[in-house]
Amino acid sequence: MGFDQYHEPAHELAQETRTFARMIASLIEEAEAINWYEQRLAVEQNAEARAIMANAQREEFKHFGMDLEFLLRQTPKWKDILQEILFKAGDIVEHGEQAEKA
Repeated sequence: MGFDQYHEPAHELAQETRTFARMIASLIEEAEAINWYEQRLAVEQNAEARAIMANAQREEFKHFGMDLEFLLRQTPKWKDILQEILFKAGDIVEHGEQAEKA
């Protein structure tokens, strides 16, 4: 992977911003890996291979969750909004609208 994750000159960015960019890149990579495993699991016929892939995908879920939690701890405004949406029963769009108003 190259270092083209920045949209501004890297030397002008604070270390905190560079860490944030790295964690965003990691979050994206974990989401991509989850997707790849989902597609592989959808077509794999061998039960043992499926079990291995499912186990690997669970690891990616864990990594995604850790990346997200780090970002939420570093960005309180994200946490405030997502607390109004995540892990709630009911209409997701409605919860999103309510979070936007808060």
